[in-house]
Amino acid sequence: MAHIMVADQERAIAQLLEASLAHAGHRVSKVDQPVDVEAAVRSHMPDLVLLDWPVGDGVSLSLIRRWRMQEVTRELPVIILTARSSDADKVAGLNAGADDYVTKPFAIHELQARIRAVFRRWYGPDGSIPLQVGPLRLDPGTRRLYAYGNPLLVGATDFKLLESLMRGSGRVQTRSALVEQVWGDSAAIETRTIDVHIKRLRDALSPAGCAAMIQTSRGLGYRVCEPSAANGAARLRRRSRVATLAVAA
Repeated sequence: MAHIMVADQERAIAQLLEASLAHAGHRVSKVDQPVDVEAAVRSHMPDLVLLDWPVGDGVSLSLIRRWRMQEVTRELPVIILTARSSDADKVAGLNAGADDYVTKPFAIHELQARIRAVFRRWYGPDGSIPLQVGPLRLDPGTRRLYAYGNPLLVGATDFKLLESLMRGSGRVQTRSALVEQVWGDSAAIETRTIDVHIKRLRDALSPAGCAAMIQTSRGLGYRVCEPSAANGAARLRRRSRVATLAVAA
């Protein structure tokens, strides 16, 4: 499911949101103060932010405006949670770029329905929520790829290939299965064509230091994994080669 960031300084509300959203299957991260949200978003881009707008606070709306002006966060869905209930406040929040405005107190089921509605608007009726593996974030709806929050350019076919790998994160996928997912089961594509696209994909990820995340399972296929797992596998391969050379000597 989605990664939802809760930025609400009212601890009871934040805990309620964390429990209810996690029960609904979402991954939840919390930020205690709205002023800390910007750094948290840069560090771990969520799929949606529930942003508190406290009375007497001018930070929240300024933050939303900055997000809407920046490439990486321009399409970050934001729902304002606030005790401000005047029409003027609602207009100000929506004009700043918020996707929805929910006044406190609210019913959790209504908020969840509003979250689903925002996801449909941003990601389409099929709810194509962005995929995240380590620093890589792939958005199927907008066809955009990011590494550590910075956009990366890849071709359309390579994008579809990476999407297939990320949907099966950590699991080895055979070349024939990848051909079917990327080109369709009726396509007359050599399975070795995958190897060419994998090389191009690694070249595209290399400037961001993410090429090693795409691993080869010899004789089987490929998988994408977290950087820590990729580094561990690389160390294991190096030790294996050293042991082989030692035996041969």
